[in-house]
Amino acid sequence: MPMAHDMSSAAKDLDARSPATDIALTQAEREIGAKLPFEYLEFLKIRNGGEGFVGPNSYVMLWRAEELASLNQAYEVQKYAPGLLLFGSDGGGEAYGFDTRTSDWEIVQVPFVGMTWDLVWPLAKSFKEFLLQLAAAGPDG
Repeated sequence: MPMAHDMSSAAKDLDARSPATDIALTQAEREIGAKLPFEYLEFLKIRNGGEGFVGPNSYVMLWRAEELASLNQAYEVQKYAPGLLLFGSDGGGEAYGFDTRTSDWEIVQVPFVGMTWDLVWPLAKSFKEFLLQLAAAGPDG
């Protein structure tokens, strides 16, 4: 399965986490009220989130399936950017998420402080593309 291998290779330096269980994934989808994208589900089945470097220069904190709903609620994402579903951050002030208003749930970046659609920056068309772009990012991101 090349897709899973590509994602595993890109995320190889993230801290080791046990794969998400089917129960955890089903519960996450129920709590957020939507089906998660296939590639993202595949990633969670390999490693349930993680923290560390993707490539030499991109630090990430990717949330566990069990944290998706509660952290989106804690950051009041639907209040500030309705239709955004965050799944992690750069470990600093920038969040990563899915634009659920698009049919394929494109990946975007947005600041935690001042979170609005006006400040969203498109990053990738898919979760796999997101990881591979981070892995290939140079020193300037």
